[in-house]
Amino acid sequence: MTESQSPDAAPRQLHSESPAARLLAEEAPELTELEQLPPLDAFLATLDLDETGARTTQDIFTGKSQWMPHGRVFGGQVAAQSIVAASRTLPDDRQLHSMRGNFLRPGDIREPITFSVERSHDGNSFSTRLVQAYQHGKPIWSMIASFQVESDGLDHSAEMPAGIPQPDELTNAAAQVAVAGESLANYWVHRRPFELRYVDPPAFLRPTPGRRAEAAVWLRATGPLPDDPLVHRAALAYVSDYVILDPVLRRHGLAWVDGRLRVASLDHSAWWHRPARADDWLLLVLASNNAHGGRSLTQGEFYTRDGELVATVAQEAMIRLKGEA
Repeated sequence: MTESQSPDAAPRQLHSESPAARLLAEEAPELTELEQLPPLDAFLATLDLDETGARTTQDIFTGKSQWMPHGRVFGGQVAAQSIVAASRTLPDDRQLHSMRGNFLRPGDIREPITFSVERSHDGNSFSTRLVQAYQHGKPIWSMIASFQVESDGLDHSAEMPAGIPQPDELTNAAAQVAVAGESLANYWVHRRPFELRYVDPPAFLRPTPGRRAEAAVWLRATGPLPDDPLVHRAALAYVSDYVILDPVLRRHGLAWVDGRLRVASLDHSAWWHRPARADDWLLLVLASNNAHGGRSLTQGEFYTRDGELVATVAQEAMIRLKGEA
């Protein structure tokens, strides 16, 4: 194996323009009260939206953001907040089963986010909500979500891939990035409200071997979450945005520290099939079936440790190398 292929090799020197190098060079600004909370508490605090206005067909909520080193709102956060805002307009017996959202503009972590919820449809079994997230009077995210009264019906699901190691057999991702320095590990791992354990070496610091457009990672919240099923569904939308582009980088021999990378999520979709707790270990199995024209598509499935399929996610993203059109 060459140095770039071996999981045990020392990491290459960080490119001066790479995201990792910029994180190491930057000093975090003075943190707000929300940002000083432990990561899991800060995540839950972002879901505690303030209701600031309501009328017959539209409801208005306001939310805060977790700190991010580049100053932009994390996409998984705004998706999770939109899910909570939409659910606030529905009775408890209507559970979220799908969402599709588009990222329109970068969000600013220092400014509050306004969520406008349109009560698009309420039927006998299904309800639909349109959520628009705004900053400075302009939309940064648009989502349509569907809710359903639980009912009986046909039942089948895909099986979890065989031969996957259990999470207690794997290393916490914190140890795998600690060699890059505490600042980088602090952002990528310690300041996140979820623990990650990759089945194969992560593409943080060096390209991974094999050039397979696949990835698998066990994940769970770093502490207990409330029993509210909606919190756990919002948490899956949130955490899936952490790693959903990993298969694309693996396929093309890239790592997140590569200074040529230019990445932006374009949309995010999720379907919830069965109840699951995000504070228990879940396996996210990812695969990218296409990259073309500066865009990539990745799909993923969440499984419980017992092999039950509980959710499916998908994302299209812009991913380019510096110098490309």
